[in-house]
Amino acid sequence: MRDYYDYLIVGGGPAADGAARGIRSVDEHGSIGIVGDDVDPPYDRPKLSKDLWNDPEASFSDIWLDTEQATDAQVLTKTVVTAIDTRAHTVHSERGHAIGYGKLLLATGGHPRTVPSLPAGDRTIYFRTAADYRRLVDVAARRGHIAVVGASFIGTEIAASLSTAGCSVTLIFPNETIGDRAYPESVREQIEKSFSDHGVDLKRGVRVDGGSVGEQSVSLSLSDGAEVTADVVVLGLGIAPSVELAERAGIAVDDGIVVDSQLRTSADDVFAAGDVANYPDAILGRRRVEHIDNAGEMGQTAGANLAGSPNDYLHTPYFWSDIFDSGYEAVGDLDASKPMVEVDKPDGGKVVYYRDGDGIRGVLLWNLFGSTDDALAVMAEDSRLTDDDLRDRI
Repeated sequence: MRDYYDYLIVGGGPAADGAARGIRSVDEHGSIGIVGDDVDPPYDRPKLSKDLWNDPEASFSDIWLDTEQATDAQVLTKTVVTAIDTRAHTVHSERGHAIGYGKLLLATGGHPRTVPSLPAGDRTIYFRTAADYRRLVDVAARRGHIAVVGASFIGTEIAASLSTAGCSVTLIFPNETIGDRAYPESVREQIEKSFSDHGVDLKRGVRVDGGSVGEQSVSLSLSDGAEVTADVVVLGLGIAPSVELAERAGIAVDDGIVVDSQLRTSADDVFAAGDVANYPDAILGRRRVEHIDNAGEMGQTAGANLAGSPNDYLHTPYFWSDIFDSGYEAVGDLDASKPMVEVDKPDGGKVVYYRDGDGIRGVLLWNLFGSTDDALAVMAEDSRLTDDDLRDRI
């Protein structure tokens, strides 16, 4: 690595890749450095729990974003940045290396939430990285008993994928049904039936209070007093935004690093993007989003802004998930405590609108694909839409 970059990016995920491309759309020659703690250069994270398990034509080589080749950025992996001196425009790594910058982007993402008594190891995988995927593929090849903790996007996708791969799977989650905070009952019933039909053992309404790791197995102690023993446990408990570096530098944080509409932080010449950024969404107001569509698009805007082409970030991101033979795309907030309008489609798909006051806060497209732009158009409308108005909108 050099001692100085015109543009320095801390974090090596999809937001960093998007930012490097955004910089190059404005500045063809400025030097770009990317410093990340991952062992790999930027890659497409969703493929790790989706395509690589479900698409027979998908290859591990498909995950790479080829950031260096596309942008001439220098990427330094396996490097932890420990401090930022915003006055001196310098960052410091744990290796003792100081790197100066003209403009800085924090794309530090998040780190998995953990169970203290279950440290990451050969038999406990907090699934998030390409390295985690490589380990889990080896485990799945042995087709043993795997306990999956958490029924989030990652948890449900991994549980379904491992079951399809021939493993015996136990899915443990604290809710009474999968997705009860996000989906209507009709969708939840379909999801749980698909897991039951594929032989997945569902442990509902319980938490993992602790556990122990042995040489041959892992034992989990559940909140109802039961124990589950498995060959390996995969934990998908969500992430916490990685704000510690920003906090130490005196940069404003509040459920992420706080940015304005142009993704600037409270420090001069420092921007933030991706999972870690708390930003003002053009439709939904201030929020933080943990999805790759947001990371890539926000990274692109941040990169262009770093290079001197100021743009407001106006993109409201979408997200998607695949579970066995079903899947969905969605935009906005899927909050099942809100009034919902369900519209069944002739081909078996379903549109679910989530109301919030006079507007639509979120749209779920269950087994219906390619309509996220239409969903965003509905959410952007100011006038109140009746249930009948919604039935033919998508």
